[in-house]
Amino acid sequence: MTEEQRSPESGMPPVPPSASGEQQPVQQASQQPAYGQQIPPYQQPAPGGYAAQPTAQQPYGAQPVFDQHPVQPAYGQYPNGAYPQQNPAEPMRHKVHHSYIWLGSLQVAGMLIVIAFFSVFSSVIGAIADGESIGRADAPVLLIVGIAVIVGLIVIVGLTALIQTLSYKHLYYELGPDEFNLYSGIFNKKRVHVPYQRIQSVNQKATLVQRLAGVCTVNIDTAGGSANKAITIPYLQNSEAERLRTELFARKQAILSGQAAQVAGQANVVQGQSGAVYPAGHPLAGNVLDMPAEILTDVRGVFGGAAVDTGRVSYEYGMSNKELVLTGLSNNTGFILIVLAALGSVAGLAEQILSTAIGRMLVDNGVNFVMQSFAGNTIWAITGVVVVVFLVVWVLSIIGTCISFGGFKARRRDSRIEVEHGLLQHQFHGVDIDRVQSVIIKQSFIRRLLGYCELSLGKIDAVTEGEEGQQKSLNPQGLVIHPFVKMNRVPEILAGLVPEFADVPTDSRPVAKVALRRAIIRRGILQGNGFWLAVVVVVGQLLANALLPSTEPDAASILLFVNTGAIVLYVLCALLLVLDIIGAVLWYRGSGFSYNRRFMQVSNGGFSRESVSFPRKKIQYGFLKTNPFQRNARVATINARTAAGVGGTTLRLIDVSEQDANTWLDWVKPGGSMVQ
Repeated sequence: MTEEQRSPESGMPPVPPSASGEQQPVQQASQQPAYGQQIPPYQQPAPGGYAAQPTAQQPYGAQPVFDQHPVQPAYGQYPNGAYPQQNPAEPMRHKVHHSYIWLGSLQVAGMLIVIAFFSVFSSVIGAIADGESIGRADAPVLLIVGIAVIVGLIVIVGLTALIQTLSYKHLYYELGPDEFNLYSGIFNKKRVHVPYQRIQSVNQKATLVQRLAGVCTVNIDTAGGSANKAITIPYLQNSEAERLRTELFARKQAILSGQAAQVAGQANVVQGQSGAVYPAGHPLAGNVLDMPAEILTDVRGVFGGAAVDTGRVSYEYGMSNKELVLTGLSNNTGFILIVLAALGSVAGLAEQILSTAIGRMLVDNGVNFVMQSFAGNTIWAITGVVVVVFLVVWVLSIIGTCISFGGFKARRRDSRIEVEHGLLQHQFHGVDIDRVQSVIIKQSFIRRLLGYCELSLGKIDAVTEGEEGQQKSLNPQGLVIHPFVKMNRVPEILAGLVPEFADVPTDSRPVAKVALRRAIIRRGILQGNGFWLAVVVVVGQLLANALLPSTEPDAASILLFVNTGAIVLYVLCALLLVLDIIGAVLWYRGSGFSYNRRFMQVSNGGFSRESVSFPRKKIQYGFLKTNPFQRNARVATINARTAAGVGGTTLRLIDVSEQDANTWLDWVKPGGSMVQ
């Protein structure tokens, strides 16, 4: 059975082949035929546009570049696999790199070795804990078990290598006149069709082992909404991945422009691009991890091949040491660990108070002394160890975050935006500017205090097969183009990276005045953590005082402990209530929206703040929503739907005045007002 996945067709007829029959000399790589043009077989250049014999510039065995008029080479001449002569009208089959076989097998072998090691280690520790010892009589049994484990590992790895080999023979892709095709499957064949005009972005990802080998995994995202699936091409040679990315974007632009395009010939070989491109007078931004990341990029791995010129860079920037460290300090893992450490300390204090109270209720003085000693020493020691462990994990998370953003570079290359980072696991994201849905400026509480923000671009995201449930549960953050940047640098970065968003409105319309009162009620009471925690404490205290018999000998001590704890919790409730009210005031002062002829901007404030700017043409639809309380206050909630994220994103602003909401609805509807 054949499983097929096809994106929507472009609806454009293909360019007819040339009818010229004049004999021409063999074309060189720089003189490729027009897009979609076919030439007779005797005029065909060598496979991939290279010379028939290897040269100093193009060694024998290099990967071919992509042609639009591919004729399959004779059997045995194709570098990555032998295929018999094929119909000249059919596209050339491009194989993935052969490391797909042995790297995949080694990955399985490494995983099995780790599992076996921990299994044996846990068994030995368990035997030692039970008081068992290993004698000479156990040596033959241990030898047999060890041999069986090794043989089992070899058999499993061998079967994996066999499956990888069969899968490798049936895994290839083709570049047709109008679409990209990926073929895979041993028994259940699968063919994925991707029209070039539907390509959303082309991304690369490489683990440390893949970087050393010079290969990567390429993901092609298509504009398909919530049902969108990313097409994954594993283990492509670095130079092949660069050619493929350039070719896909070139063919997409050719189809969208409606003009005949020149097919990419032999790629220009360069030594790599070092150094960032900045506006005149701008200080060079860089950090200590840029140099090792550049070395890994320049070395390109064992099979990486020479670097490919993928287009002209007009703007590029990196991260400074300060920005890199602040990014590590602001990661969510560190904040969670600090909260857990604080809760551990509070729990230790509460445990000591509880143990002391229980000790007073004990009749035996010896037991009372032991309980108080345990509470005074061991509990605090355990709490201290927990805090130290959390701090160590926090430091490691900071280091891990810095390494993950090592070598960070964001650039504008022709009509594409490219972002790459990662010292060990390298990630590359490339998206066409026409697929960018919005510009997002996020400020957490710490970032607001420091005057920094996270800058990202909203785009249509895709998920790989088998990960729909996991990805849909996550909140997509878009393509991060700078994780920790000063607010005064944002206009400069946007002007260099996405000048198409230069007309974003700046004058914001605030929410209605009645929104402050409604925000205090909503955030302080209906959604207030302090209010509802106070309700729970009051109910618990009343139940404890009502249900505890007054005849109980230790009732007074228990009630003292309950009431003392309730007082502490009331203080906490009051603090949380104050924070909720402050958050409501900050939301009122920092929230608003604005729009002009081409763009709209929505800002939601609070302790953290998020501003989203998006073009009017990217709005799929807009609507107003009100409840009875809003209608009584003459306010409404505006909602604007864009295609960003997985399945789209709805941007909303609560409690806009009724007049402003209706004016906005007239602006957003088709044929509506184009002025503010």
